[in-house]
Amino acid sequence: MTVVDIGHGKTGRRAYDLDEIAIVPSRRTRDPEDVSTAWQLDAYRFELPLMSAPSDSVTSPATAIEVARLGGLGVLDLEGLWTRYDDPEPVLAEIAELDPAGATARLQELYAHPVDPDLIGARIAEMREAGGITAGSLTPQSVERLHAVALEAGLDVLVIGGTVVSAEHVSSRTDPLNLKDFIARYDIPVVVGGCASYASALHLMRTGAAGVLVGTGTEGSRGVLGLGVGQATAIADAASARSRHLEETRRDVQIIAAGGMRTGGDVAKAIAVGADAVMLDEPLARASDAPGRGAHWTVSAGHATLPRGRRVDVAPVGTLEEVLVGPGRDGEGTTNLFGALARTMALCGCEDVTQLQRADVTVGPPS
Repeated sequence: MTVVDIGHGKTGRRAYDLDEIAIVPSRRTRDPEDVSTAWQLDAYRFELPLMSAPSDSVTSPATAIEVARLGGLGVLDLEGLWTRYDDPEPVLAEIAELDPAGATARLQELYAHPVDPDLIGARIAEMREAGGITAGSLTPQSVERLHAVALEAGLDVLVIGGTVVSAEHVSSRTDPLNLKDFIARYDIPVVVGGCASYASALHLMRTGAAGVLVGTGTEGSRGVLGLGVGQATAIADAASARSRHLEETRRDVQIIAAGGMRTGGDVAKAIAVGADAVMLDEPLARASDAPGRGAHWTVSAGHATLPRGRRVDVAPVGTLEEVLVGPGRDGEGTTNLFGALARTMALCGCEDVTQLQRADVTVGPPS
């Protein structure tokens, strides 16, 4: 661990982003058709180690169904536009056409519309009818109030997500959510996060979570809040925490890298430093059939008092199927993301993703 002297009495740890590392190919390679990218979350098996981000520009009920068909897990924001409006399509179309200068203010107005619990049940029912595994995301502030209707509708996987989620939140104004007690109440897998350090990841694992999201959200978190850890370092720290938790409890917890990835190479590097799966946002927003219609914004971009991040235009690169499993349509790695992962695994002689986690990596200047 490299510690840098920032100034008198203050030091900082050197952390690495994914674009500062590279995977070392193995002396023994493998046919890409002979590798498995499959991933297991609790009782559920997925052919792709993928969760779609619960952002309205990325995941709608229709895209969650399509992600499931392609082998991943689509996660719907249960406090997003799809549970605030009976028909959010006109709202999504308006956001896609917004002038960047006034986009944040308009997002705040649109997200001020209240969440309708009946719509939560309706959206989950729509996804269940397609026959896939259903997943939805709630914030720690709302999960006690809204989770019952989601579970009643048949939600299979619950994500409790925020910029930073801790197992020990302190408040003098409200009774904070006790994650450990909450998770123990229900017999469904719960994924929690984000986190960005060994200690916070270990504490979240001790709540009984099936998976932990690693990352602190958007670039806006760093700019607005000053929060951030190089994603490669954050993932490696969480993987180390997972090893300790496994020794203590004999219970495995899945590490899900969230953020900091744009290409198939980034996905492969996230797994090589310790992730079991990835949660993707902007790469999926670039799909021509994404609900954002060529625009991307995160949940926090419409925050009522402290928006983080902004609505940005993203150039479509192919259908969601082409983005995830190909065929590739560009030479920059933004399509066929998981075909690229399989090829990387083959070049490293890996049969499955757990073997890629043991691959050698090098550190160098950002690519």
